[in-house]
Amino acid sequence: MAEDVKQFTSLLDNSILSRLERMRIAPRRRLTNRAHGEHLSGKGGTSIEFSDFRDYVAGDDLRFVDWNMFSRLNRPYVKQFRYEEQMCVVIIIDASTSMSFDGKFQRACQLAGAFAQMGLLSLEPVSLYACGPSDQQPAISPPCTGRVSRARVFQFLENLKAGGDSSIESAVEAVLRRHRGRGIAIVLSDFLTFGGLGRPFNLLFSAGLEVCAIQILSPTEIDPELTGDLRFVDSETDQTLDVSNVGELVSLYHDRRRELERELDEHCRRRRGRFLTTRSDDPIEWLLFDRLRRQGWLR
Repeated sequence: MAEDVKQFTSLLDNSILSRLERMRIAPRRRLTNRAHGEHLSGKGGTSIEFSDFRDYVAGDDLRFVDWNMFSRLNRPYVKQFRYEEQMCVVIIIDASTSMSFDGKFQRACQLAGAFAQMGLLSLEPVSLYACGPSDQQPAISPPCTGRVSRARVFQFLENLKAGGDSSIESAVEAVLRRHRGRGIAIVLSDFLTFGGLGRPFNLLFSAGLEVCAIQILSPTEIDPELTGDLRFVDSETDQTLDVSNVGELVSLYHDRRRELERELDEHCRRRRGRFLTTRSDDPIEWLLFDRLRRQGWLR
């Protein structure tokens, strides 16, 4: 009998992790920092990928002079290479109480683990922030790189619990008080929050981070089946609302939900970022290897 293979993490099957090793995050913009990674910037530097020639000037390193061209043209030219730089991968997980409903937080942690693995194997600095109670500091997995950091990152994700009332705005502010570096910010949330959404996205954009937002909703939130007289209780504030005309309320709810999706998409596109909505029960393999690849998030 074949020996059972131990799962690396409870969040993702080993088969999924294996496929993720061959994939990379595909940002729309090259927001990088001067340290070695796998993302090519537009600056000159040293790597194995040739970029262009330029005229030799006094003080240039003679190792980069193209002597074949010099012998033909009797004029020195220096070879330039594209500089490989690091792209910070910042993953922000909404750990408020509303995310604990119907598998949303589990899906957020799965996606965080998938993006973290791709960043780590690209030698990018990956940091994770889980924001729950507004009066507490976020749970933090500090920047780390490389395959050796995978166990620590997945252990951090496996130990997270949802609970609290943190808004997206306060979560982003808490993250940016600690983070430094340009790159990409992946925000995983249901975005069922108080306050405007423009300001937190502006803060991320101004910090040099490409905004990629994934809204995770439960099947019930996307298509609620409600009848009779109901009392709604806010999971984070405990406020109640008694409703008798449920049919009219459901119609208004769908209008508001679609409006929120359009608003989120517009906020991201204005900042040259990305947005998508997914259900918490969508197959994770389909989401990662089909939808996100087709829409250009991954390559």
